[in-house]
Amino acid sequence: MNDIRIEAIQTYLVDLPTIRPHKLSMATMACQTMVIVRMRHSDGIEGLGEGTTIGGLAYGPESPESIKRNIDTYLAPLLVGQPSGNVNALRARLARHARGNCIAKSALETALLDAQGKRLGLSVAELLGGARQAHLPVLWTLASGDTRKDIDEAFQRLDERRHCDFKLKIGANPVDQDVRHVAAIKEALGERAGVRVDVNQAWDEATAVRGIQALQDAGIELIEQAIPAREHAGLIRLANRFNVPMLADEAVQDARDGLDLVAGGFSGAFALKIAKSGGLFGALELVHVAQAAGIGLYGGTLLEGTIGTAASLHAWATLPEMAWGTEMFGPLLLKDDIVEKPLDYHDFGVELPREPGLGIRIDEDKFRHYSRPN
Repeated sequence: MNDIRIEAIQTYLVDLPTIRPHKLSMATMACQTMVIVRMRHSDGIEGLGEGTTIGGLAYGPESPESIKRNIDTYLAPLLVGQPSGNVNALRARLARHARGNCIAKSALETALLDAQGKRLGLSVAELLGGARQAHLPVLWTLASGDTRKDIDEAFQRLDERRHCDFKLKIGANPVDQDVRHVAAIKEALGERAGVRVDVNQAWDEATAVRGIQALQDAGIELIEQAIPAREHAGLIRLANRFNVPMLADEAVQDARDGLDLVAGGFSGAFALKIAKSGGLFGALELVHVAQAAGIGLYGGTLLEGTIGTAASLHAWATLPEMAWGTEMFGPLLLKDDIVEKPLDYHDFGVELPREPGLGIRIDEDKFRHYSRPN
């Protein structure tokens, strides 16, 4: 196995249109740009990875273009020529020589695990110890910004048995307007579906107190990242002030963030994302902190396509049932795909791919069609 080495790493920018404008507090998306990694090994196996973010630089410090450039210029040279099989050693090599760049590192780690799984005839979930669940629940985000459209969309997803819980993206509008929008949707859905909100860091703490109280009164079941990520003390105060749980997302990127929040008295839930934790292993390290502290878990997304979504699913499948489910709906937000076989969404969830590695194969014609020229 040590004789098998990484021969080449190629990255591609792939632009896929969304089924409708996706409105968040920091950006409105009509297209998702993914960075696809194709990692070739000396035994002829190719590993696939994906690095995706939201709205260019609107969400965080890595953009699709910087992810590609930093992999090509700095990270790939650290891996090419190295033995393929020791993923932990390769992760340590990247960490030692490159700061940050969590999304880029996640894409490379995913490609390493995909190749190793294909080589051994094991799924990525099996490489991580084995799947404890093969069908994971998936909620849907209502983000058109139009109350009537969001209500109609929710009922359509319920009738199709596609989703039975919904998240609303708010924070771009005045708080009273957002609360009216959310309350109207919750009233329309009643007990048929759970409703939660993601503020994407848009409020200050005083605004959050007013907004959360109104949302709690409206029957909203979870409040995601109401205030900026670095305001840990404020997030802890909000978690302790209200009955409705707070979901830490941007505030908890890795196990150290999780430990800091727990030590400060946070009593809510953590959103897991392989991209913000630098890969599957980093996300699972955060899980261990959460489980030790009795913190609920939620499988989050950066609106990845099928490759990145499958990678997350393999990690989440190794866990006990997560208290808040997952939002691994990224591929459903896209008008088309670059894989031969899409993920199987049904009965309010998605099936874990069973084939070796990620269980995903590229559709070469569509890949060429949607890829930018390198």
